Amino acid sequence: MADEKNNDKELLKIFHNPDSKNYGFSLIVNKYKQRIYWHIRRLVITHEDSDDLVQNTFIKAWKSLDNFREESQLYTWLYRIATNEALTFLNKKRKRFFIPINDVEKELTNHIETDSLFTGDEIQKKLQKAILTLPEKQRIVFNMKYFEEMKYEDMEEVLGTSVGALKASYHHAVKKIEKYFENI
Repeated sequence: MADEKNNDKELLKIFHNPDSKNYGFSLIVNKYKQRIYWHIRRLVITHEDSDDLVQNTFIKAWKSLDNFREESQLYTWLYRIATNEALTFLNKKRKRFFIPINDVEKELTNHIETDSLFTGDEIQKKLQKAILTLPEKQRIVFNMKYFEEMKYEDMEEVLGTSVGALKASYHHAVKKIEKYFENI
């Protein structure tokens, strides 16, 4: 992680130099684009929506990066923006169609079955369906811990929640997923 921090410091240095600002930003985007994409994709499920939200994430990052004070890590700052973009998108979707959260999750679950871009096997489909049954917060925590192997301290920066609460959310999520698999 120390290498990543140093590397990020170098990227930010390149970004903050007026002569190489665009180049520095493109290096940041190239470094984090795929990780941000998959983080968002696991939350909103569809490729098209994920692509749009990744673009929105980096537009917001571009606009705010001059004010980034480096009190947190660059990747946790980007993850916070990406998470907020995904949650805002899901909330707008619920409000636009006046549908309860369960129906949005049901729609996303159905999309897993019909998505030609989903490359997972049956077990991965079942895992994604199980994850969609979790409350939003548990789903985010589970995805960050299980798929991205993010440390609780980093999740704390992204989500603004205590490590203890994050550990509890992850534990509850795992139990619910285990129960889901027992019942299918």
